[in-house]
Amino acid sequence: MANNSCLIIISLVGVLSFTIISNVASSNDVASTICPKTSNPQFCSTNSLAKTATNPQLKQRYSSCAESYDEAIGDIENAQKDLALGDFNGVNIVTSGAMTNIGDCQDKFAQPPKDTSLLLKNGKTLNDICSIILVISNLL
Repeated sequence: MANNSCLIIISLVGVLSFTIISNVASSNDVASTICPKTSNPQFCSTNSLAKTATNPQLKQRYSSCAESYDEAIGDIENAQKDLALGDFNGVNIVTSGAMTNIGDCQDKFAQPPKDTSLLLKNGKTLNDICSIILVISNLL
């Protein structure tokens, strides 16, 4: 019985994680929710790393990372659908795909010029969350 309770708790944590990630990632109006609360709303709502970068290498890396993160968001949304269907192997596969996409972005910054934005730190955080989801899906 304790084993069933543990699985239920793990499932709830997984659903909660997917819901939070999906709601943040798929919201069409994230900027209008977040930016007014920042110290510089105009900067928040109009800044793009790729557009503001002056170094051509960084500009290319940021653009490439935007594509990688779009793919990772799609993977996370697919993982949420797989979870709803009870397809835990599917959750595992697409979550691994999200982690690969995140890693692809981070790998681009192994060489100079250095990234001074929060992109790599936030990418690590997202990767850590995906790692938790991956472990949970393996336990189910």
